[in-house]
Amino acid sequence: MTDTQTDTVLIIDFGSQVTQLIARRVREAGVYSEIVPFNRAEGARERLKPKAVILSGGPASVTTRQSPRAPDWVFQSGLPILSICYGQQTTAVQLGGEVEGGHAAEFGRAEIEIREKSALFDGIWEIGKRYPVWMSHGDRVTRLPDGFTVKAVSENAPFAVASDEARRIYTTMFHPEVVHTPDGAKLISNFVHKIAGLPGDWTMAHFRTSEIAKIRAQVGKDRVICGLSGGVDSAVAAKLIHEAIGDQLTCIFVDHGLMRLDEGRQVVDLFRGHFNIPLVHVDASEKFLGELDGVSDPEQKRKIIGRLFIEVFEAEAKKVGGAAFLAQGTLYPDVIESVSFTGGPSVTIKSHHNVGGLPAAMNMKLVEPLRELFKDEVRALGRELGLPDVFVGRHPFPGPGLAIRVPGAITREKLDILRKADAIYIEEIRNAGLYDTIWQAFAVLLPVRTVGVMGDARTYDSVCALRAVTSTDGMTADYFPFDHAVLGRIATRIINEVKGINRVVYDITSKPPGTIEWE
Repeated sequence: MTDTQTDTVLIIDFGSQVTQLIARRVREAGVYSEIVPFNRAEGARERLKPKAVILSGGPASVTTRQSPRAPDWVFQSGLPILSICYGQQTTAVQLGGEVEGGHAAEFGRAEIEIREKSALFDGIWEIGKRYPVWMSHGDRVTRLPDGFTVKAVSENAPFAVASDEARRIYTTMFHPEVVHTPDGAKLISNFVHKIAGLPGDWTMAHFRTSEIAKIRAQVGKDRVICGLSGGVDSAVAAKLIHEAIGDQLTCIFVDHGLMRLDEGRQVVDLFRGHFNIPLVHVDASEKFLGELDGVSDPEQKRKIIGRLFIEVFEAEAKKVGGAAFLAQGTLYPDVIESVSFTGGPSVTIKSHHNVGGLPAAMNMKLVEPLRELFKDEVRALGRELGLPDVFVGRHPFPGPGLAIRVPGAITREKLDILRKADAIYIEEIRNAGLYDTIWQAFAVLLPVRTVGVMGDARTYDSVCALRAVTSTDGMTADYFPFDHAVLGRIATRIINEVKGINRVVYDITSKPPGTIEWE
């Protein structure tokens, strides 16, 4: 939490895979929120001094002895409470109600019928009407605690919404945080604004001002080193830190030779040329490609890239010398994922995104100015800081770069072919006005060669696969439904302009966006 932030919603996590979405919906309503595991909520109360509490869903059953519970202070505090799914069940049990298993479960789309008025529904839902929601539960509440009344029902949830409005405790069996509950974001907005009475004044302009003050207080007159990757996160972190401390910051950009077309030049031009930020540019492509020669296993590629990145970065940091702080573009999802709801810190962040951690031997204190932000908030901050939209809005790119978009062994020839194909793909998506609609698009050079005919000649060349996905929350993804005319233009240009490719295919599988790399 920023030093000047006063209005905070504390989200107590019971292990739901969509808890992050609760925090996002609260922040979209202009109110700051933080997630803490249920077994760490006691300490968070004093640190955050929340103005409201939300209890998340979770995979456990409250009918078992070892299932998690909310701290007693939550119900004794007098704070407004919104309890979702498992949160509703543990609220019921802890306040004297009952929950049973063995009833008909609800997973997926359902309809609820509004039975009584509620401040939660104000301006959204009307008595007697039915509305779509998203359910995900096996157990259900069978007896409400004293003081609670039923506000809405569904076929298999007699207490789909129940509340004690005098105590400002609201419970839902469905998940308002997911996009599959169309009015869910409005319900959460009602909770934070109309029930909790919070003003909704948390903005990126506010964050920028308070975080700059925080960085200055933390760093003082010391020097900071920041590793630029070419991605959005490190770029925004670097720009924010430079705005706070000026030339006390030095950026190190390690070019591993696995970036997209002209990406290295763009980073140097932007930070050294446009923003005049001290920048060390290290072309280490020979070193990286040399050690990757002949390596086919994707996990082994990552480990090699991660190790070399650390070695090169550490060597360059020693040349700069005198820095007491190391800046990282850590985001809030990284913080959440590194502390599970059942355990402690983890040193492992998803390997398909990252290439390794930072060496402990560097013995530097960390500056992580983005650790409170989600990805979309980082983009908004980047725009607030004046970073060009073509840079801030670019699609996510994995730490190992093109190494995992060339399945099998890597060669310079394959990388050059892929860069050209990928550049054409992205250019045509932009020409069609689709780039900002698509969450991520990229080309892959498959380890397959096919016979084709171009003109009167036979060819024996590689296959290029194209992937594009849409996502509203960065947690689930679906393939983008291209118009065939657009795909046709893309395929024709790649085959005609990129020597070494004679066939283009489009992948329409749907996966979580974090696992869409070809491996």
